[in-house]
Amino acid sequence: MILAALLGTGSAFGGFDSASTGDAQVGKGGELPPGVTPAILEGVGVDEHLGRPIDLSFEFTDESGYTVPLKSFFNKDKPVILDLVYYTCPMLCNLILNGQAEAMKELAWTAGKEYEVVTISINPQETFDLARHKKASYLDLVGKPAPGWHFLTDYHGNAKKLAEEVGFHYRYDPKQEQYAHASAIMVLTPEGRMARYLYGIKFRSRDLRFALTEAAEGRSTATVDKILLWCYHYDPQANAYVLFASNLMKAGGVVTVLILGFFLWRLFRMEKQRAEKLRALPPHRERTA
Repeated sequence: MILAALLGTGSAFGGFDSASTGDAQVGKGGELPPGVTPAILEGVGVDEHLGRPIDLSFEFTDESGYTVPLKSFFNKDKPVILDLVYYTCPMLCNLILNGQAEAMKELAWTAGKEYEVVTISINPQETFDLARHKKASYLDLVGKPAPGWHFLTDYHGNAKKLAEEVGFHYRYDPKQEQYAHASAIMVLTPEGRMARYLYGIKFRSRDLRFALTEAAEGRSTATVDKILLWCYHYDPQANAYVLFASNLMKAGGVVTVLILGFFLWRLFRMEKQRAEKLRALPPHRERTA
């Protein structure tokens, strides 16, 4: 189980006050003992299911109020970013989407051209008009066309089913009327398989691009991205793509061999040309006394 942020901080779980659990474990001053997880946060987090396919037949309600299946956003030869948030979240969801929008703004790629984004509300009470307003505000934040960013709401409890499939576990607290959830976005292949999980509230455009490249591997991905991805790998401890020293050393060794081979080929060619020129000279006449 991966918790995307430290337990006990309100900002880590949608503004939820983890100290207000009301259980017997709460100590003086409303604080929990070190290492004790608040009851409401039990089971909240992310289980990574890399390579697992999701059910693309799940239906949701789009920003216009129409019911659409997930498959309408997949199988377009484009990787897909998936967000599971809720639009009335007091803090964390906004931070996640803000961070994602900033990364998308810096990307040279366009949502709808090189990749798709599907943002789904986990709150079954939220309606499509709220999703429409949320979409407008985030498209404005991106500051460039993003026709491939879709904002959906729940339909027949499918948000919860999808969340369990991708390993995104959350809980609802009826007392505070908030959802306790982790901070993560997910990247899927065009066919709907889990490819990468990115955690936090700020996402580097490089990491997002590498994750999308990784998810789209084997398709018309730019050669330069494939080369860069070979030099970098995702480090879950650093929560980022880091330079892979082993591959870099291999690449350096290959380059060295190629340079040495080219140098030797040049020397051999120069010697061959020199010999041919000598053979082409007229024979030397012997001097007479």
